[in-house]
Amino acid sequence: MNELQQNASLTNVELASRVNLSPSPCLVRVRTLEKLGVIDRRIAVLDPAVLGIGVTAFIQVKLERQVQLSLENFTRSIDRLSQVMECYLMTGDSDYLLRVMVSDIAALEDLIVNKLSRIQGVTSIRSNLALKRISHKTVLPIDANLPVQIKSSHSSSRRIDRSAEPQYDARPQPRFDGSMSIETSRALDHNTAGL
Repeated sequence: MNELQQNASLTNVELASRVNLSPSPCLVRVRTLEKLGVIDRRIAVLDPAVLGIGVTAFIQVKLERQVQLSLENFTRSIDRLSQVMECYLMTGDSDYLLRVMVSDIAALEDLIVNKLSRIQGVTSIRSNLALKRISHKTVLPIDANLPVQIKSSHSSSRRIDRSAEPQYDARPQPRFDGSMSIETSRALDHNTAGL
């Protein structure tokens, strides 16, 4: 698993050599990991700087009410926005935390004003810009010296199953102040924009 996390393009022969197995049992193990959902998919990690995607922002979103319909509507709307790299349902002051990546400040403003703020039920949006990325990992911390316990394939990283029972409080929540507020931190050094 660690070898594949580092380089998913390894051939089966190369992988078998690295983990001291013959190719046949190595292939069986990889296919088993795929069947169990441990290997979700294989992707290429692109360099955003090379592609001109120079701004990373973290956006906190509050909804008017945390009821099932509002949460599902928000989730569907976020799924359609390619700029949203990650979205988390949160505890605490905000309902959602988004990590978004865009080309520049104008694109971020467009995302906030013309897309996020128009999602039904959104009452507050606060954004913070990343000045510089210090660390970014795609490799999960797997200790090769310990046995790995494989849990159900319904992992938290997968998309929400819309037919599943809600795992949040579906009772109506009190309204916030009823007005939309959008707060943005704009301190940004364009030469060290977080990628």
